Order: sequence, then structure tokens, then C-alpha cells
Amino acid sequence: MPPHRISATPATDSQFRTDSFQRGLARWNRERLRPGFPVEDWQQNLDRDARMLRLEGGFLEELRAEVKAEAADIPTDPADFVIWFERLKEVGPGQGDPLFPWLAEVATAEQLRWFFEQEAAGEAGFDDLVAYTQVKMPVGPKLELARNYWDEMGRGNAKGMHGPMLDALVETMEVTPSIDTTVWESLALANAMTAMATARRYAWHSVGALGVIELTAPGRSACVAQGLRRIGLSDRERRYFDLHAVLDVKHSADWNREALLPAIAEDPARATAIAEGALIRLRCGARCFDRYRSLLWQS
Repeated sequence: MPPHRISATPATDSQFRTDSFQRGLARWNRERLRPGFPVEDWQQNLDRDARMLRLEGGFLEELRAEVKAEAADIPTDPADFVIWFERLKEVGPGQGDPLFPWLAEVATAEQLRWFFEQEAAGEAGFDDLVAYTQVKMPVGPKLELARNYWDEMGRGNAKGMHGPMLDALVETMEVTPSIDTTVWESLALANAMTAMATARRYAWHSVGALGVIELTAPGRSACVAQGLRRIGLSDRERRYFDLHAVLDVKHSADWNREALLPAIAEDPARATAIAEGALIRLRCGARCFDRYRSLLWQS
């Protein structure tokens, strides 16, 4: 079965697949999730939040509608489900995309900078997404998400935290990630991940989406690291991508064994939600890759 190919062309009948909507949703997410203080107009802010939550829900339901038929056919036996899930690494949307070998072997320094700037601007923060997702989870999945979070946090060592590694690479590559200059597909990916993690009705979707990142990221990370090495970045400067090319292999195996298997064994209905979340994440990623190619290969 060949990898899926997703068109980057926005659906003309969708209000959600536009720069204006995704940028507005990204700004709202940045503001609402940022630590703050009490304000006098908090009731007005709640009215705004209610309107944005309805729009966010419509966006997620449109993404679900794309994958519901495929997710409805997946196995609900825990072991069989994990076999299906792990095959997504080969046959899921966006897998085997030619963008990544091109980044590894051909892309110029400026093209790699543009790619990284888009990715950095659309980064939702894996550590925060895991933290939101684990709230009130059953013990087995909760412990695995906690172990994953602890790795993301450098096991208590600031120098090992993944987020600051990404920030350091932003400085090294001298890019300025900005919502206003990021393609809607990249923002949509981050917005979808944030929605699944923060809205509890999509919590199991988030487990699937985060798990499929761990499953599929190593190959892409290795290609990006190769490209960065080719243009002269040092081992230290490439550390973020080199680390994810290796560490996420173990993370994926642990996630599938310790989070997916016990979750579905306890309630087989979770399999469908987990599958939908994984497919949503992969389809959003495939749209990004398609859009990136359409722009980079014309540059």
C-alpha cells in the first residue's frame, strides 16, 4: 500500500483552511494558555473564549470527518490495534514524503532555514501537550505519559530540556518564527494538537496523535539532522534533531506498550478515538509537507 498523498489546496467550502482562521486560532491559543493575572474584563474574555471554543470544535469535527470511515474499520483488540497503529509508520498519510530526503541531500541553507522557521512557528510544545493530555488518565497510560514528559523535561536538568534545545536552534539558524508568516497548514497542525490535548472530549484522540508523533518522527528528524550537518551545523547545534532521531524510537515502543495496550484493554471504544487522533495528526502533517514542497521547490 503506497503512502497517502494529501493535496495542500484549501477546501473552498471550509472556513477553517485559511490563513486568517488558523492565525486567529493560533493567537488565541497563545494568549489563553499563557500564565497571566486576574483582569477586570474577565467576563468579556469568557464570552470570547466560548466563541473560539465553538470554532475550534468545528475545526476538529471537520478533521474527524475526514478520518472517521477509516478509523471505524480498525481492530479493537489491543494487540491487533497496536499492529495496525505501528503500520502507520509505513502507510500512514505523509509517510515516505520526498520532502525529507530532499532536505537531507539537496536543500540549501536558506531553504532549510525557511523549513525550520515554519516548523518552529507551528510547534505546539510536546511537553505541554503531554501534560494536558495526562489529566485524569488511568494509571497505566498516565505513568507512561509522565515518563515521556520527564524525558522532555531533561529528567530535571535544564540543559537536557527539549524545548530550550529547540529555542537554541532558532538562535543558531537566525530565524524569527512568527504566526503572521507561517503557512496555515503548519498552524493548523499545532492548533489541532492543542485542541485535542486541552479539550477533554478529545483526550484519547490526543493520546493517538502524540503517540503517532513518537512513531513517525525519528526518520524525519534524521533527515533534517543530515541536512543541517551538510550545511555545517555542529553536533551541539543539531542536538534537537539528532536526539529525536534516536530517543523517539524508544518513546514509541514504550508508548504503544504502556499507554495504548492497557488503555484499549480497559475500554475497546478508546481504540477508535486513538486511531482518529493519529490519522488527524498524520493528515495535518501531510498537508504541511505538500505545502512546503510546493513553495520550496519553486524557490
